[in-house]
Amino acid sequence: MAAPRHLSPGRSAQVEDLIIRRRHRLVRRLSPQRGGRLLDFGCGNGAQTRLFAADHDEVLGVDVAGAPIDELKAWAAATGNAGRVDAEFYDGRRLPCADASMDAAISFEVLEHVADEAAALAELARVLKPGGVLAISVPNRWWIFETHGAALPLLPWNRVPFFSWLPTRLHDRWARARIYRRRQLVAKLRALGFEILAARYITAPMDVAPWQWLRAVLRATAFRGDTTPIPCLATAVLVIARRP
Repeated sequence: MAAPRHLSPGRSAQVEDLIIRRRHRLVRRLSPQRGGRLLDFGCGNGAQTRLFAADHDEVLGVDVAGAPIDELKAWAAATGNAGRVDAEFYDGRRLPCADASMDAAISFEVLEHVADEAAALAELARVLKPGGVLAISVPNRWWIFETHGAALPLLPWNRVPFFSWLPTRLHDRWARARIYRRRQLVAKLRALGFEILAARYITAPMDVAPWQWLRAVLRATAFRGDTTPIPCLATAVLVIARRP
């Protein structure tokens, strides 16, 4: 899939975001992998990485941005995890890991931002051991709003309803990130030889609801569970896959 014209680098999740807790719960529930070495591809500031650090013996976060990596290193040093949790700069081409050196890998809302999607997935496959498990999430095309916004002319508010439902060639003309159907991500991983263990729609966390009372009501009703069978209630697609 070619990169959208206005491809953005994305932003780091924050420790208070509901979505990072949802991802962690889902991966723990759906992935058979515990312990061993974990790679967090596109770790950002490590808000998500910290949750997974308790599940694995060693963790390496990689990112193309230097300042967020420093935040993760500082957290590791301050919490006594410096010997087991590390972060390294990633040049956007080759991961700083040996072949078949990782027992597991996670990548959340990153693939849509990379310059070369096929190369990024091939790199994740390269560094995983046979039997290693990948947990990856991407934006869901059928969510009502474009989660990354769009560079739309004359519209300062860029989260236009149903913009993500446009045909890909129109969407990518203004979008700031790729967007995916669930079957698309599954097909890309199967093409690399991965066995699909689970594919789920992650329920919208409603972090951007304008009023706290509204956010609380929505989270207690339509957006209560971590997953949903209704695609238009999901901001992301999560796939758990095992390398042969």
